[in-house]
Amino acid sequence: MSEEHASQRTDDVSTTTDDDRGDGPVSLSGDLTRYVNYVALAALVVLALVAGLQFYTAVGQTINEWVVREYRPLFRAAFNLAVLLVAFAGISWQIRRVTTE
Repeated sequence: MSEEHASQRTDDVSTTTDDDRGDGPVSLSGDLTRYVNYVALAALVVLALVAGLQFYTAVGQTINEWVVREYRPLFRAAFNLAVLLVAFAGISWQIRRVTTE
């Protein structure tokens, strides 16, 4: 066997064993990134729930004070829709990040 073929064969063997094990730093880094993204998604969902409830009560009080009684349901519905759209946009963005990795 020539030196060129022996060298190529050695490179192929070492590359194959590294890839088969999956213990390389690329695998660990990818897993860590995925877990961080899942934690970020869970934190965003909890944050959206807590902030949404507090913001909802504050806006509800403001609507009661500033808006005429007949139009209060309309203002509350518009506000709830805006909050839901923002929350869904953030959650879907994070889900895309988690599923593309």
